[in-house]
Amino acid sequence: MKQVTILVAPDALGSTVTIPLEMLNAANDIARARKRVDALIGLVIAGERTGPVSLSGGLILHCDQCTDAISHSDLVIVPGMWGNPRPAVANNSKLIHWIAKQHKAGSLICTITTGAFFAAASGLLDMQSATTHWRFFDLLEKQYPLVKLQRRRFITRANRVYCTGSVNAVRDIMLHLIEQLWDQEIAKEVSRQFTHELKRSYESMLLDADQQSTHHDEVIIKVQEWIQENFARPIQVSEIAVKFQLSARSLNRRFKLATNTTPVQYLQDIRINHARELLKQSNLVVAEVADAVGYQDTSYFSSLFKKLNDVTPNEYRRLVRNKLFIADYR
Repeated sequence: MKQVTILVAPDALGSTVTIPLEMLNAANDIARARKRVDALIGLVIAGERTGPVSLSGGLILHCDQCTDAISHSDLVIVPGMWGNPRPAVANNSKLIHWIAKQHKAGSLICTITTGAFFAAASGLLDMQSATTHWRFFDLLEKQYPLVKLQRRRFITRANRVYCTGSVNAVRDIMLHLIEQLWDQEIAKEVSRQFTHELKRSYESMLLDADQQSTHHDEVIIKVQEWIQENFARPIQVSEIAVKFQLSARSLNRRFKLATNTTPVQYLQDIRINHARELLKQSNLVVAEVADAVGYQDTSYFSSLFKKLNDVTPNEYRRLVRNKLFIADYR
């Protein structure tokens, strides 16, 4: 049986503990419902000592085990802290040493937002790519200069250590890790319960793609804003290039460099994202949704939507409108 340890420490941000806990428990419930007893994982909440731990906002969580009693975990989740993480790092030296020991024994480490400071303090991020909450970029860089800070990434992976830069990224990284711990089918089922969107590829979305809006090319930022305002009408790359006084080749090169995608792909993503919202919120038929987001060919739109989401537009609509958090998997 694989073992997962979720660490807790005083003043940890509650959501960085509870979101992984709930999603991992859901995956276990799904595996149990499918009579896949061999796929169940051991899940424990651990800290420097057992008993109640007061998290941020006054949330009190019971700590099941002391880390000293845990010899091995396949995955260790390190929570983020509310506010400046330096005091927490200074006050939890035993956790830092335990994290390093687990990693040396082969564990995957997943740090949530400022949890990266614990991994950095242990030396695991020396000369490795990492990220953290944007408010503490400068502090991480100053305090741990050997870390290769990735300011444009919300999720990084290096040397069996994952880092996330926002609480919103927790859900995404957990889907990826659930796929690694179980399989794609269970990850998809968890996704259906916890998200409105079905991801075509957790791996490519998490580990390959830079965040498209986080860069410093002012011209490309203006191009992105223009696309967002005009996505519903026919758009050609040549038209965009002329409007922003670039050659088509230069536009494609700079857009790719800044966003790690092409203008055509970016436009497609904007349109499909808006289509999801219309399918979820409106009663427009599929042809009307397609037209509203800039696709006059309904068949092409439906084919593209299924390619990117694994379901047809109508199936997606039924899925998100019937979405329930199912507590009983018996």
